[in-house]
Amino acid sequence: MSNQTRQQATAAVAGEPAVTKREAHAAADHRQRLQSLLRTAGMLPVLILLCIGFGLMTDSFFSLQNLSIVTQQAAINIVLAAGMTFVILTGGIDLSVGSVLAAAAVAAMLASNIPHWGWLGVPVALAVGLAFGALNGGLIALLRLPPFIVTLGALTAVRGVARLLGNDTTVFNPQLPFAFIGNGAIFGIPWLVIIALAVVACSWFVLRRTVLGLRVYSVGGNREAARLAGIKVWAIELFVYAVSGLLAGLGAVMSAARLYAANGLQMGQSYELDAIAAVILGGTSFVGGVGSIVGTLIGALIIAVLTNGLVLLGVSDIWQYIIKGLVIIGAVALDRYRQRGSART
Repeated sequence: MSNQTRQQATAAVAGEPAVTKREAHAAADHRQRLQSLLRTAGMLPVLILLCIGFGLMTDSFFSLQNLSIVTQQAAINIVLAAGMTFVILTGGIDLSVGSVLAAAAVAAMLASNIPHWGWLGVPVALAVGLAFGALNGGLIALLRLPPFIVTLGALTAVRGVARLLGNDTTVFNPQLPFAFIGNGAIFGIPWLVIIALAVVACSWFVLRRTVLGLRVYSVGGNREAARLAGIKVWAIELFVYAVSGLLAGLGAVMSAARLYAANGLQMGQSYELDAIAAVILGGTSFVGGVGSIVGTLIGALIIAVLTNGLVLLGVSDIWQYIIKGLVIIGAVALDRYRQRGSART
């Protein structure tokens, strides 16, 4: 009789389960992976059902033209939601991304109108977004101000900056050199979609394959434990808000390129709500530490499909706002249910 068999027999006689520690750990790891998979793909059936439902109720939903419109509509929200995922994973929130997008877009259009320097609009938009994101992060990480209050104030203040930059008018550039980003395609795939997928891929790599990503999850999971482990919590917080601002700047480039114009008053209105809804629908917890960028992609597609389907059905703007609001409330309720489920397991 082998030593392992003797140990199992002894454990059985003593009334103990004949399961080795290695098997217990393997079972726990399997359950954790399964929970992570369910959290990531948990809303995928909802996306599929929405597509089937709108496909049955309308004749044009599954047309190539409409599917292209859906993906392009989702692209900007995907980019913003990717940045929001970084922030919410640390237990924070960024309510200013819509206003930052507007300010960066106006700045980009102003720069693009400089003779022979039209391409300057792209780095200007990225720099403006990064600057506002870093400012939010500095106030939160260094001065320890509440993220909700800081970004709520930035939502209003940065919107005012956007209106000042454009003199409260719409800035046009019919000769915009990077307009192909918003209206062109390569091999039939719109550039907006390519950029959004590239952002998702880069975000996934950072969050899942780097030490930096592990630290983002650690700060959101337990801030004090992360600090005691030697992680510079303030640096991680500064990083995630800077990423959110930078991606808002990229969203500004995409929006301006699509419209050949930017307006500080209207552009980016309520974009922060769509981004937050996409992140929470995708399985990222509001309290931080749990979530994935793939889930965020699914959540953003749900928002885009819902919006497109309601338009095809002729639902008025008023009811669209109501339905979107209910979706956000439902997303938060779903997050609370997930938390309770995790606590039970």
